[in-house]
Amino acid sequence: MNAKIGNNLKRLREYNKFSQEQVADFLSINRSTYSNYELGEREAPFKILEDASHLYGCELYVLFEENEEVFNEALVCAFRVDNLSKSDLKEIAEFNALVNSYLKISRLLES
Repeated sequence: MNAKIGNNLKRLREYNKFSQEQVADFLSINRSTYSNYELGEREAPFKILEDASHLYGCELYVLFEENEEVFNEALVCAFRVDNLSKSDLKEIAEFNALVNSYLKISRLLES
């Protein structure tokens, strides 16, 4: 399971054009620790996965996803901008969390 999560973290990070250093800084962890998560060598705590999912603009379950089609749908929200600061990443994560909450509520109201 760690390998799948790690691979998904890496793919989302690369698609968003973030460096490991940027993501680790955003998550307030060492780059080497984040690298170990991506390699599947360490299990990421829930809070790290939750914060990463907000940064990448996807729901938490996408990090566990093995279905390629579902995973690719998550890439739609990607911000592909260079030279972002830690505060920029925080604002992106907050915006993505807000959008995901809105989408969840919309789905609930439709059913």
